[in-house]
Amino acid sequence: MEDAASSGLFLALSVGRFAGAGIGHPTFLATDLMRDRLGRVARRGGWPTLARTTVADVAEHLWTRREVMLGLLDGLPQVPQHGDPTALNVPGRDGDEALAIDWGTLGHGPVGGDLGYLSLSTREEFEPLLDAYLLGLPAGVADRDAVVLGAQVVAVYTALSRAEWALARVATGEGALVAKYRHPAVAPHLRALQRTFGHMEALLEL
Repeated sequence: MEDAASSGLFLALSVGRFAGAGIGHPTFLATDLMRDRLGRVARRGGWPTLARTTVADVAEHLWTRREVMLGLLDGLPQVPQHGDPTALNVPGRDGDEALAIDWGTLGHGPVGGDLGYLSLSTREEFEPLLDAYLLGLPAGVADRDAVVLGAQVVAVYTALSRAEWALARVATGEGALVAKYRHPAVAPHLRALQRTFGHMEALLEL
């Protein structure tokens, strides 16, 4: 198939359309994906390395309120989701149809969840991605506010968890932690985290 070379807008449109697909409810489909991911983080001790960074207070607040945020996700319309939508996992297209791979996290989740996950790895800003997702989302599935909330929670908690994972890997080496922010294994995750600052502000008001 044609190499997608896809813009983030096409990917957002595609995951929005997929959120309206009918995939049934066979038992092998993933559910509670965000809860499971945060459960794994909790078993590793949470976000202790972020406590040594400038986002320490925000990270602590959001970590202690994670069950509240997961409850908000539970209350949103539950729709089909890929679970790991990135450009690498949508490598091809056939006209207006996207070819996606890596379906290990296929299941149902909060509307907007795939959008939030996707937004961490695209060049485009969130608002145009949101518009593209809503354009693809079939009428009647969910309103804009629900999509935004789902995207914000998934994006923020995913970005913080990734930043913790990356920083923890280099934190034990010599030198101050701040000196390692530009490490090639860390910098991309911190840039993605920076992109969620607006979302964090919104979540702090909930």
